[in-house]
Amino acid sequence: MSVELDLQIACEFADLPSQQQFELWADKALSPYLEHAELTIRIADEKESQELNHQYRGKNKPTNVLSFPFEAPAGIELPLVGDLIICPQVVKAESIEQEKSFHEHFAHMVIHGCLHLLGFDHINEKDAEEMESLEKEFLAQLGISDPYRDDL
Repeated sequence: MSVELDLQIACEFADLPSQQQFELWADKALSPYLEHAELTIRIADEKESQELNHQYRGKNKPTNVLSFPFEAPAGIELPLVGDLIICPQVVKAESIEQEKSFHEHFAHMVIHGCLHLLGFDHINEKDAEEMESLEKEFLAQLGISDPYRDDL
């Protein structure tokens, strides 16, 4: 599997994961499903995250990750899976609140977002269980503990 990642750092933030980490995490989620994938991960501040979350999801607050799947026009095949917009301020706050490593929580957000790009969702319980199971499996392969351990 090869992932071609366009990493866009659109805000200042200390201790962001490296390009290689982002590529590893995206590859972990996408490689079981695609031979080659291209995606953009944009690291956005709270203002941009809030604007996009409000515009596309009707929620007027910043969020951890937004997924925008790419749909090619009929008859055209491209390896582009879509875009992830990740807000490091939200990811950092969540990692502190949930007592998780910042980079491990970032890995979870990348994998979670990539699964959304592939069409997975968590709207109903059955789909949520399937998606969470995949997230746990991929994170475990990276040596990262169950991100849902506190959801009792």
